[in-house]
Amino acid sequence: MERRRVVITGLGAVTPLGLTAPESWQAVRKGACGIGPITRFDTTGMKVSLAAEVKGFDPERYIPKPETKRMGRFTQFAVACAREALADAGFRVEDANADRCGVIVSSGIGGLSITEEEHDRGMARGWDRVSPFFIPSGICNMAAGQVAIAAGFRGMCSCPVAACTGGTNAVGDAFHYIRDGYADVCLCGGTESAVTPLAVGGFTSMRALTQAEDPSRASIPFDGERSGFVLGEGAAVLLLEELEQARQRGAKIYAEIVGYGATCDAYHMTAPRPDGSGGAKAMALALLDGAVPAELVGYINAHGTSTHLNDAIETAAVKAVFGDHARRLAVSSTKSMTGHMLGAAGAVEAMFTALALRDGFLPATINYRVPDGECDLDVVPNEGRAAAVEYAMSNSLGFGGHNGSILFKRWEG
Repeated sequence: MERRRVVITGLGAVTPLGLTAPESWQAVRKGACGIGPITRFDTTGMKVSLAAEVKGFDPERYIPKPETKRMGRFTQFAVACAREALADAGFRVEDANADRCGVIVSSGIGGLSITEEEHDRGMARGWDRVSPFFIPSGICNMAAGQVAIAAGFRGMCSCPVAACTGGTNAVGDAFHYIRDGYADVCLCGGTESAVTPLAVGGFTSMRALTQAEDPSRASIPFDGERSGFVLGEGAAVLLLEELEQARQRGAKIYAEIVGYGATCDAYHMTAPRPDGSGGAKAMALALLDGAVPAELVGYINAHGTSTHLNDAIETAAVKAVFGDHARRLAVSSTKSMTGHMLGAAGAVEAMFTALALRDGFLPATINYRVPDGECDLDVVPNEGRAAAVEYAMSNSLGFGGHNGSILFKRWEG
């Protein structure tokens, strides 16, 4: 079967850096930091007080007020992003075959805040008094379902739940779904809103979060003083289309997706395989899938969480796949600006990677100060830079051993 080409024609985002895709990207170009004191709950007595929260989000700007009350914050983010992506692409489902328009939107935790609130309600008032919207608003797949409802897309609708790799899986799966002929269009991405007492407490107790109090020394990927990640929230949704359809309707094109690889470490609940072989295989599979030689890749948006194990092992994996070329690669982590957005991370980073290719600009790893011999690649320290890159990759490496890599190509018309 002939493989069809797949391009990105629309973007939508709600991130700690901005309430739209352009706002978020402009903040990345400036090297802005979206991390600050937690405002969504009182952190008195807790070890962790910083997060990368979305600021100023008003769901009623995007969704009728009665509907917002039936959606978790993570779903509100996703619907807002989907509406932005559709408008950005100039795409109308009325002009297409809705049965060949799909939705794949990930969430790692879903409506955790809803679970916390309804548990408190049940404890106080009795379990039969919890909200009838508790289940249908809180389950992870509801963001994908509500996006499909809002867009009128009647093709496959699914929600990859793969921890920190879910957003990458969503974009990669959508790419394959269109490439192999099962759909012509797909809204894909990830969404998360888990800055809650229970999530922060859980990640703190497993020593995954940094306890730094200075936002400029909190999320510091590849830095020798890194001490854990910063929890973030937000979403990104990309509109993918089969190339000929996009051309026929005169759509603008951000970038082409050419390869995708997904693997599992099959090793440990939370720690990556020490030799980095799982992540390396995902990168190698993406290159193989796209039939692209490793030496043509100029930039990698790394998973780069700011934990000791992840950053060192990801560095080793890049070296294993790219060999001597690894020294000529730029490998930065935008989590230094956004924090770690869990199931949304891969989608937001896929968007940033596509925009990096379009604009010929490589995002920085901000707040980098202390070199680490285990992370000795070009991490684009502190300031982004102009660079004409033909191919770029985005990596995600999640709890459970999930690994995903997407390969993008600069669009030249």
